[in-house]
Amino acid sequence: MRRSLAALTLISLLANEAAAQDRGTIAPKPLPPLAHPEDPATPAKELFGRKTTPTSQKPQVVGFYAKGCLAGGQALPYDGDAWQVMRLSRNRNWGHPALISFLERTSRKLRDDNIWPGLLVGDMSQPRGGPMITGHASHQIGLDADIWMTPMPARTLSRTEREEMSSTDVVRTDQLDVDYKSWTPAHMAMIRAVARSPEVQRIFVNPAIKKAICRDATGDRSWLSKVRPMYGHNYHFHIRLACPAGEEDCQVQDPVPAGDSCDSSLAWWFKPEVLHPKPNPNAKPKPAMTLAALPNACRAVLDAK
Repeated sequence: MRRSLAALTLISLLANEAAAQDRGTIAPKPLPPLAHPEDPATPAKELFGRKTTPTSQKPQVVGFYAKGCLAGGQALPYDGDAWQVMRLSRNRNWGHPALISFLERTSRKLRDDNIWPGLLVGDMSQPRGGPMITGHASHQIGLDADIWMTPMPARTLSRTEREEMSSTDVVRTDQLDVDYKSWTPAHMAMIRAVARSPEVQRIFVNPAIKKAICRDATGDRSWLSKVRPMYGHNYHFHIRLACPAGEEDCQVQDPVPAGDSCDSSLAWWFKPEVLHPKPNPNAKPKPAMTLAALPNACRAVLDAK
C-alpha cells in the first residue's frame, strides 16, 4: 500500500495527540484577550478556545469532525455512577446530546455486563466545538470522545489526580505490538462492545492494538472494520459517533471499508519509514485554520449568547 509524504506528515501530526496525557492544573488561568479578534487571519482555534460556555441555541452539529463547530453543546457531568471526567482544567467535556447519552448509557452497560468497571473520559469537545489550541485535529463537532485505557477506580478521584495522573500505555516501546503486561482481555472486550454499538462510526486505536485485536478476536469479526489504526492512541481509544438523525448540517464521513481491515493496509503501519519517519527539513508549518475555512454557520455559533 503506497501513501504520500503528505499522508505521513498527517500521521505525524495526529501522533502528537499523545499530548492528551499532558498534565492539567487545579488552578487554570483564562486565556488573555485577543488584540484583534475580528482580524480574518486570526486562527479559529484562538477564537473557539476562548469560549468557555456553550450557546443557548438548539443542539446542532455544524460541519465535519475536523472542520466544524457545535451549537447548544451539553456537558458530561464530571462524576457519574459509571464514569469520571479527566483533565477538568481543559473544559473539554462537552458534546452533542447524542454523545452525552451514548457515554452515560455505554458506561453503565459495560459495568452491568461486567466488562469494564467504569470509564475515565478524556477530551470530548469544547463548549462550542471548533478547532482546539492544543491536541486534536478533530473533536470539533461534539461527536468524538477519548476513553482512557485505565479502568475507573471504585472511588472518586481527587481534582489533583484528574489533572496529574496518566492513563495506561498498553503498547510496547518498539510500537510493534501490545504489551501484555498492561493490555488485557477486558480492554478488547470493552472496545468490541463499543464497536458493536450502531451509533459508532469509527474507533481509533494504535496500530499495535489493532494488530492484537486482529490476532485475538474470535467468532463474529464484523465489528473489526470500525476499529481503525492511528498513532497517538496507545493511552486511550477514540470513539467517533455517526451524524445523528435529523442533523442536516453534519457532514457524513465515508463508511469504513468492508472486511476486518487486518490485511496489507494494517501491515503498512509497521513499515520502518512509517514507524520512524525522517524529518523533512523543507517542510513548512501548515497555516492555522481561520474562521473562513469553517462552515458559515460557525460564525453565528461563535457570536451567539
